[in-house]
Amino acid sequence: MPAFTAPDGTRLAYHLRGEGGDAPLVVLPGGPMRASAYLGDLGGLGRRRRLALLDLRGTGDSAVPADPASYRCDRQVDDVEALRRELGLERMDLLAHSAGGSLAMRYAARYPERVARLVLVTAAPRALGMPATPEDRLAAARLRAGEPWFERAFPVFRAWSAGEADFDDAVLPFFYGRWDATAAAHAARDEAETNEHAADVYGSEGAYDPPATRAALAGLTAPVLVLAGELDGGPRPGLARRTAAAFPHGECTVQPGAGHYPWLDDPEWFTDRVTRFLTAGDRPHGS
Repeated sequence: MPAFTAPDGTRLAYHLRGEGGDAPLVVLPGGPMRASAYLGDLGGLGRRRRLALLDLRGTGDSAVPADPASYRCDRQVDDVEALRRELGLERMDLLAHSAGGSLAMRYAARYPERVARLVLVTAAPRALGMPATPEDRLAAARLRAGEPWFERAFPVFRAWSAGEADFDDAVLPFFYGRWDATAAAHAARDEAETNEHAADVYGSEGAYDPPATRAALAGLTAPVLVLAGELDGGPRPGLARRTAAAFPHGECTVQPGAGHYPWLDDPEWFTDRVTRFLTAGDRPHGS
């Protein structure tokens, strides 16, 4: 397992998966602060492009930092830059899922010249000051009214969305486009793979500076793909389209029938769409 040292001395691990001679696609996990293991090989994307999946500090095989405040999203931008240098990439293709999207946006705002292409997968754009709202989540949840588990799960989901109840496992099916044994097994790993304390710090005060981030990203020359799930509530497709509009070269695509983990819902659709984006044109990447 390869590892490197962050600027503050924290030892960070990353996992290389897949094949191919191209420079690796750097992957940032969400959660927030969930170990990268939940991403697998992104539905087979690793068969088309070598992946370098970062375990964020304090998760997976990465060390716990001496300073817990360094879990904050903006503080981890330096970790991403250290990984780029570790991989020897002049510019890199970067993919981020969910909460990892805000880290990727903050990285692109600070180091625009280091980003060749950016893929944001079901990423609610808190870094842009546009979080998913309870209304968004409820509207998406109502799309599942025909599912056999809906009647039992929806009142629980509604209470959680309104902040009237703690998270309950009954709401988990709403995050997957297809609630089956694969999805249930994936969801069951969440608690063990997530650093809850770090998750509380990740988006804490000071983590985001939307006006500055928007201004910086307005000059980003890299192409950006924002991929949303048709059934996802955070972000819904409309919010994903507004996210894409924040980038000069942004585009949005909506995966049919997908939830928050689209590579599980339809791996072939997901890998085909991401691969087409990463291979479009002749924009150079890597060293």
